[in-house]
Amino acid sequence: MNSHFNHLKQQAGIVLLEGLIAILIFSLGILALVGTQAVAVKQSTDAQYRTEAGQLVNQLVGTMWASDRTTATLKANFQTGGAGYNTWLADVSATLPGVDTFPPTVVVSDVAPNEGLVTITVFWRSPSESSTAAPHNYVSVARLR
Repeated sequence: MNSHFNHLKQQAGIVLLEGLIAILIFSLGILALVGTQAVAVKQSTDAQYRTEAGQLVNQLVGTMWASDRTTATLKANFQTGGAGYNTWLADVSATLPGVDTFPPTVVVSDVAPNEGLVTITVFWRSPSESSTAAPHNYVSVARLR
């Protein structure tokens, strides 16, 4: 009987130790889930900005299609600094973060008579990114006749 009590005395803290190890493993699992959720939110935000950039570019190309599509007119109205560009820039600034630091560029090139190649590049930087991080960009090329 005495040996039975000695045996129990040697194992007295083992249940507590097993409980602490189980809590540690559970806590690490919860931390991993929280980290995964944070990454998912960041990826979702990045996808939202990419989608909005694409929609803004499509909006400008649609406006160009609806206007006089001669290369000279496209350059005057929609190339960086033009009246149409400045109107569109207000929408871009209201939609995407960091546009004031990295304004979008619109370049109209002559391909053939009355045919222009328009390259639109939109830049943005997420508010959660550092000011030294390189901006994200979305580039679209459209041929207007």
